[in-house]
Amino acid sequence: MNGADTAPWHALDMETVLERLGSHPSAGLSVAEANRRRQQFGPNVVTMRRGHGPLVRFLLQFYQPLILILLAATVVTLLLNEWVDAAVIFGVVLVNAIVGFVQESRALKAIEALAHSLVTETTVIRDGHKLRINSTDIVPGDIVLLHSGDKVPADLRLLRCRELHIAEAALTGESVPVGKRPEVLAESVPLADRTNMAYGSTLVTSGQGAGVVVATGDRTEVGRISQLIATAEDIQTPLTRRIAHFSKVLLVVILGLAAVNFAVGLLRGQAAVDMFLASVALAVAAIPEGLPAAVTITLAIGVARMAQRRAIIRKLPAVETLGSTTVICSDKTGTLTENQMTVTALVAGGEKFAVSGAGYTPSGAIHLATPAGGNGEADSGEAPLSVADLHGRVALLECLRAGLLCNDSQLVKDENGWTIQGDPTEGALLVVAAKAGLEAPVLREEFPRLDSIPFESERQYMATLHDQGIDRPRGVYAKGAVEAILQRCAAALDRAGHPQPLDVDAIHTHTADLAADGLRVLAFARKELPPDVASLSPADIADGMTFLGLQGMIDPPRPEAQAAIATCRTAGIDVKMITGDHALTAAAIARQLGLGGSATELPETVTGQALSEISDSDLVDVAQRTTVFARVAPEQKLRLVKALQARGHIVAMTGDGVNDAPALKQADIGVAMGKSGTDVAREAADMVLTDDNFASIEAAVEEGRGVFDNLTKFIVWTLPTNVGEGLVIMLAVLLGTELPITPVQILWVNMSTAIMLGLMLAFEPKEPGIMDRPPRDPQAPLLRMPLVKRIGFVSLLILLGTYGLFEWMVDSWGVSVEEARTAAVNVIVMAELVYLFNCRSLTHSMFWIGVFSNKAAIAGAAGMVLLQLLFSYTGVMNRLFHTAPIGADVWLLIGGYSLAIYLVVEVEKWLVGYTLDGEPFRPVSGAPPGGTARTA
Repeated sequence: MNGADTAPWHALDMETVLERLGSHPSAGLSVAEANRRRQQFGPNVVTMRRGHGPLVRFLLQFYQPLILILLAATVVTLLLNEWVDAAVIFGVVLVNAIVGFVQESRALKAIEALAHSLVTETTVIRDGHKLRINSTDIVPGDIVLLHSGDKVPADLRLLRCRELHIAEAALTGESVPVGKRPEVLAESVPLADRTNMAYGSTLVTSGQGAGVVVATGDRTEVGRISQLIATAEDIQTPLTRRIAHFSKVLLVVILGLAAVNFAVGLLRGQAAVDMFLASVALAVAAIPEGLPAAVTITLAIGVARMAQRRAIIRKLPAVETLGSTTVICSDKTGTLTENQMTVTALVAGGEKFAVSGAGYTPSGAIHLATPAGGNGEADSGEAPLSVADLHGRVALLECLRAGLLCNDSQLVKDENGWTIQGDPTEGALLVVAAKAGLEAPVLREEFPRLDSIPFESERQYMATLHDQGIDRPRGVYAKGAVEAILQRCAAALDRAGHPQPLDVDAIHTHTADLAADGLRVLAFARKELPPDVASLSPADIADGMTFLGLQGMIDPPRPEAQAAIATCRTAGIDVKMITGDHALTAAAIARQLGLGGSATELPETVTGQALSEISDSDLVDVAQRTTVFARVAPEQKLRLVKALQARGHIVAMTGDGVNDAPALKQADIGVAMGKSGTDVAREAADMVLTDDNFASIEAAVEEGRGVFDNLTKFIVWTLPTNVGEGLVIMLAVLLGTELPITPVQILWVNMSTAIMLGLMLAFEPKEPGIMDRPPRDPQAPLLRMPLVKRIGFVSLLILLGTYGLFEWMVDSWGVSVEEARTAAVNVIVMAELVYLFNCRSLTHSMFWIGVFSNKAAIAGAAGMVLLQLLFSYTGVMNRLFHTAPIGADVWLLIGGYSLAIYLVVEVEKWLVGYTLDGEPFRPVSGAPPGGTARTA
């Protein structure tokens, strides 16, 4: 016996299965044999991926290109005996690592709090006796007994079933519980249609059954999915890719500047050792030390904003990745839909009705549907039926009463809202009856049940016998498949409750209309029996029943999902549905959500069977043009995500089931549901939505775009400092003059301005219209050419002001080098201060976005002025940085030049203009915030 090599179990008869597993249907395994197999196969648990320990997670914070550059800079400055410089640089690196480590640790703790894994028990037969054991002790060959409410502990080949229904949404995406039967199936039957199997982690909603364990732990379907998760690649985010590329370019530029500086010095006859040390010092000083900290803090602020919107970010770059997203692949059940079956359409007495309200909350109304209806949505022009209208429609009330009384489930309200105890389909019948004012406790007391015929797959119906009062006939209500009910009916109720000839063709037409909209259709009928009847048999209702009507139900879309999808499309983001549910149901939900199709036509849908016949190369085009994928297996979800990524898309995948986990991990960003999501899905995801609200995805995209905008603004702001400083030193070496600024002064400028000024851009509010533009091109560089030109332009202005004032003060005024250097440093700082307000918007002036909309920038500017006063006038700072006090006339020159830089940049914005992505535009005068202030 080998539990790992007996597939396909669903294609074997019960005798063969039991023989291969060495088990007995009534006696099960012996206790001794079970213990032996426990040693052989191990515990019935899925091996979880071990995460990195705290030390490794902390060290990984240093594994970033810019951080590695700064670590190298620290080593070089130590070799140069520049202890202060080395300490400051390493301090920046350490703070950055601590911030990233703390944020990641907080996210992991939040995920652990969500993952409430409970140890379950199950009933098995061993040595002919029923035993309750821990589910981890189950072994292949065990006979497991299933009852309503049980969690299936392992993969089972079912031996016998009695009205057994199992909810498999977490594994297959199927929105309604699946009826089970033990008959042998063909080998080619897909996972979602294997009705003779019960899979681990699924839930028994009704009925009873027994099965033999065929796979445990990692050999189960859930375990196989975990292996898919392990094979999925860890994807670099757009931000990490861009920062890595930018860092490489920056490194080349800095080393190039140092090399040129070294070569020029040699040509001027200066000592090679002196020029080498000077060039190394220049390279170290020119690195934007504040950039890693700015990236981390800006992302952390984005994380905090997302937490307020009920989203837990597991890794910092995930915030920005959402802003780069070009395609969102969403699971249907529980993500785009409520995961709560809802009756949305009724047919009774020759009339068609639409039902408003979604989910298990019994709020909503019944409306007359328009002739063109069919999707279960009430026409806005039709008023809800009044109590008098309802009572005047006997057939409608009887249809609703049948759904309520021929029902084994309960509608319950607890602290979390309304829930169903029992089958979701029956729950939908209780809710629609409550919307018509029919109360289950009252009717069940008024018409107590005497007997019932439970639903079985062979019969396709359920019937109940009720006492209707003394000396009154017994009442029988039945519900089931349309054909199963129709063949037992001889008449139908008209609107007023009078019997009329049964119009089978009209009923079939209504059924087809409802089914075409993806609704699951049930038929209802009644019959009266003599008052002395106390039991019910199938023969009693074989004929002579009266048809009452039809009820169509579906797992409805979330009300907020449609608006969120519309917003995503406005933002240029394509939304695709990838589900394990039936094609027709998926297409109907997609149409209601606005995912392709039209008001009268369903969107094109590709099934998992069709996907299996498409090559990987052809799948790239199919994935691009198709909106809805149905009956999709976990491996196929993974293929679809990879195909979209091969097309150059940044893919976000949302989902909540075990079957979503591999694709969640493969996607550029995986988004799991925290409430209804499985532990496996949450572990695979980059972000977890604690309220399971798809609309939060749109908010996350908006937040991510804001984060990237602010990072871009910081880089555009900080680079002119570094480039300008490098040009100042290079020009001095080229001309053979005194250095206007020293390396330690450069370090002061870089660090103080980054902290007091640059980081304030992290608090910049999102600009209006941020969701009115398309996503950034995933292949585009971090900075496009128009922004690079602006950086070069401002760098030259800083060079001109710094070097010009230094030389003028030394040559014309005859001041000391220390005083002239103090003035030069202040030119750079004040230029950066005013340029900060240029960079608050890269396309408009700060007056357009609001001067006081970022109070942190104003506070930072005030703090920077104070620091520069200390830098210029305190003895400690004068000694440490070799500075000297400067006069008021110098401050006037510095202030005037800085203001001129601000005005020049604003004029350049107005004359040339470009968006954050570098697309040319011409600002429209007087365009209001939120308007599209540009024309191509």
